[in-house]
Amino acid sequence: MERWDNLLTQSVGRVPDRTALIDGSGGLFSYLALERATEEMRAVLLEAGVNPGDRVLILLENCAAAVASIFACSRIGAWAVPVNARQTAPEIDRVLTHARPRAVLATTAASPDAARHARRLEAAEIFGAFGSMHLAMPFPSAPEADDRVAALLYTTGTTGEPKGVMISHANLLYGARQAEVFRGLKPGKILYGVAPFTHVMGLTSIMSATICAGATARLETRFSVEKLYTELQRDMTHLPAVPQMHALLMGHVRALGHDRLDSPTLEYVSSGGAPLDPEWKRRAEAFYGLPLQNGYGLTETCSAVTVTWNKLGSPDVSVGLELPETRIRIDEAAPGGGEGTGEVLAKGPQIMLGYYRNPEATAAVLDADGWLRTGDLGAFDEGRNLHIKGRLKELIIHGGFNVYPPEVEAALNEHPQVIQCAVVGMMIDGDEKVVAFVQAAAGNLPTEDDLRAFAAGRLAGYKRPSRIVITQDLPAAPSGKILKARLLETFADALA
Repeated sequence: MERWDNLLTQSVGRVPDRTALIDGSGGLFSYLALERATEEMRAVLLEAGVNPGDRVLILLENCAAAVASIFACSRIGAWAVPVNARQTAPEIDRVLTHARPRAVLATTAASPDAARHARRLEAAEIFGAFGSMHLAMPFPSAPEADDRVAALLYTTGTTGEPKGVMISHANLLYGARQAEVFRGLKPGKILYGVAPFTHVMGLTSIMSATICAGATARLETRFSVEKLYTELQRDMTHLPAVPQMHALLMGHVRALGHDRLDSPTLEYVSSGGAPLDPEWKRRAEAFYGLPLQNGYGLTETCSAVTVTWNKLGSPDVSVGLELPETRIRIDEAAPGGGEGTGEVLAKGPQIMLGYYRNPEATAAVLDADGWLRTGDLGAFDEGRNLHIKGRLKELIIHGGFNVYPPEVEAALNEHPQVIQCAVVGMMIDGDEKVVAFVQAAAGNLPTEDDLRAFAAGRLAGYKRPSRIVITQDLPAAPSGKILKARLLETFADALA
């Protein structure tokens, strides 16, 4: 069986002296140096008693040591469990209890948060070509027999039972090779790597795709708009990011007195994690002077299931066409479905194996034929491009009418003072009302009346927000994706 780490082996053979990774600290790792770091980490884990089927939890922020640790697990046949070090102790303890790892690694040199957790776990410092890290052996663990599993990714959440998504070697290899193609990666290309390796975008479409292509990833532990701007003036060629990062970069450049980005090397820009709206896409493409590509995927699909291949100026705001060997169906019988809209079902080489130690949850979303219920509402256009209407659970039923949050968000995002917004439902006086949370730049906040008047010209009455909360920050996951489940609690005082 071909394994995930073969991506590294192949690139070491093809481009051993090319730069694979540039750490946030500025350190350079050639492919040969990354190979050495991976082999030394493999030796450390073997000495610690890690066997095939064991879970190795990696408390990380993006750095070369994290990459070496992940590929070392693959070479042993252990399951890599990447977990964002910025999570709280209770959040991490829930994952520890569920995954029962044989070992815990922490990228302490790159992350003060990882160092804090390492102290709590009484981890010991280890050294090698990977640098300085910490290793803990928290409790006895038994290996799993399924040798298809390469990684265990835990979906975002702070309460309840953790849900571990079992990602196979085949899933990751497919995702990396497809991303190499649709991003146009090859040796000499430099990709921005701030999306965390604890999420599929960072793990598959950035880290794995870069290694697959023999390209270079410039790794960052934290997003800095100033640092991103500097790198774009130097040699960055590929910028995959979430809408908030694009918006902050545009604001930064405007503050410098420019209307658009002037980058001598940038050739590919994509936006993920949220649907696009026409006005925002138009502004972004005018800013970059490049087409803004989009795509659709989720943790359970390991990578994208659809992507766009648009030319500059295309009005298309879909998430694109199915990738090779991938099929999409629309279930109009799902709640909120009908007239071409329904739950998106996906099938292909990137679909997860299931949820770890949770056969009931697996059976609820994955059928015997391999079709995954995504929980998203979508529809095809006449060209079979997929359009995402929102999450099934986020569908708002106001006064008996279906309201799709992305449609309301798209309307509000057209306002020139809005960076981004999120729309959820809230029960008020026995009816589910539309509530909008709007992020705007400091010193340039619109008023609620401004936004209401703006929405009135763009949305039917039943779609207009009953409440609008204006803020400079929205709660977000490390990936940059807005955490809608936290909005009502976070802004409870403003809604009282």
